Amino acid sequence: MAEQPTSAGEATPKPALKDHLYGGQAVIEGVMMRGRDIWALAVRKPDDAIHIESHEIESVAKKHPILAKPGFRGVIVLGQSLKIGFRALTIAARVSSPEEVQLSGGTMGFAMALAILLFVGIFIVFPALLFGWIGNRVGSGVWTSVAEGVFRVLLFLGYLAAIGQTKDIRRVFQYHGAEHKTIAAYEHEAPLDPEHVDRYSTLHVRCGTNFLLIVMVLTILIFALFGSPPLHWRILSRIVAIPLIAAFAYEMLRLGARFPDSWLMKAVMTPGLWLQKITTKPPSRDQIEVAIASFNEVLRREAAVSPTDGATVSAPPGAGPPDPAPRPGTP
Repeated sequence: MAEQPTSAGEATPKPALKDHLYGGQAVIEGVMMRGRDIWALAVRKPDDAIHIESHEIESVAKKHPILAKPGFRGVIVLGQSLKIGFRALTIAARVSSPEEVQLSGGTMGFAMALAILLFVGIFIVFPALLFGWIGNRVGSGVWTSVAEGVFRVLLFLGYLAAIGQTKDIRRVFQYHGAEHKTIAAYEHEAPLDPEHVDRYSTLHVRCGTNFLLIVMVLTILIFALFGSPPLHWRILSRIVAIPLIAAFAYEMLRLGARFPDSWLMKAVMTPGLWLQKITTKPPSRDQIEVAIASFNEVLRREAAVSPTDGATVSAPPGAGPPDPAPRPGTP
């Protein structure tokens, strides 16, 4: 763990894991970046200094290589992403807040647990209840399940558009854009300084926004096959099936990153790229500096650690190869 001022234009360490796809996450006044074995967090403090810390990633896939295989790794990465993401959010909330308004760890844990329950309630249970009620009156069937899925997607899009209008969430979306720009600059071997990083797009095919949208679209298709079971099975099937659907969505994101010029992958990824126009905003220079500081910390730690043998799991959905537009020197 380290805390220090940073110079965003300093020389970038050469990574030990060049073939790895990096990911990340925007947090309150900061950015979390993730490599294969290291994740780092940079947060802008109230006094304008940048807090930087990094940690090793503990993965069960290192002990059980089969979990790094397609079909399993998506679930593992999803669980790791949630764990690291919650920890990064907690740290960011503490570091970015003045001392007199900081919340306790217990309060933050309660708030996050409540947020998960609200998410499940609003986007899973509520649509299932609503269309279970509708199905009892107009008749259940495939089209009722399809309508439920479409309603869930529209509800999700409306939620993102609404919260994006608030000042605090808009700043998080700006840090999200800074995260994407930084990774795009690195992948195109451009210097990691604000001037060069800002030339890249805020859109990435492997973004978590794409991941969520693909999951929701897949739920429409898969849940339609289940028909209209009794209400309790309807809700339970939605919750149990999500990790399996997420695993498949993760593999689709990897294909999108591997074959960015494929017309099929472009068609699959384009709706998610459109959606990122809501969830990413053009960042300011100081926000880009924070994203660079976080990414440089991952590269610094990776350069000091020799690659390990055995199977590993790629970075979580967050950012990856950019959409086919930016190149060094291109806005």
